[in-house]
Amino acid sequence: MNKQEQLIMNFRDLFDKMIWLNKYKMEDSLKGYKPSEVHCIESIGKIVDANVTKLAKSLYMTRGAISKLSKKLIEKGLIETYQKPDNKKEIYFRLTDQGKVIYNIHEELHKEFQERDRVVFEQINEEQFDSMLRFVEKYSKHLDAEIKKQGIAIN
Repeated sequence: MNKQEQLIMNFRDLFDKMIWLNKYKMEDSLKGYKPSEVHCIESIGKIVDANVTKLAKSLYMTRGAISKLSKKLIEKGLIETYQKPDNKKEIYFRLTDQGKVIYNIHEELHKEFQERDRVVFEQINEEQFDSMLRFVEKYSKHLDAEIKKQGIAIN
């Protein structure tokens, strides 16, 4: 196995471990909510004037999938729609008070996981962080270009 294959395999393994380790705490704390619902709530909480297109791009889902997901979240009372006075065509989403509770639980869990893993990150110096961030950004841009080249519509 060459270094490229090893790196990709290690990234995948690392990601799988994080998911496995965080899964039970997330499921216990967010009972009754699917991961896609929680991630959509997270995106709506973080994106200014979240709409179907912005959410589709953020979550790497189709607009149709976001439409279905947002309807479920509206039915559950977690999000609501609004329009701007100067643009009656576009529909935006925001969290309800109940949605903000779920958002805050999710954010607290992420802080807890960050604290758990802090011991590793304290050993990394600025130069190492910068190097890793440059690599991830470069690889991400490459994948974005490949997605665009293949004509895959994310948004």
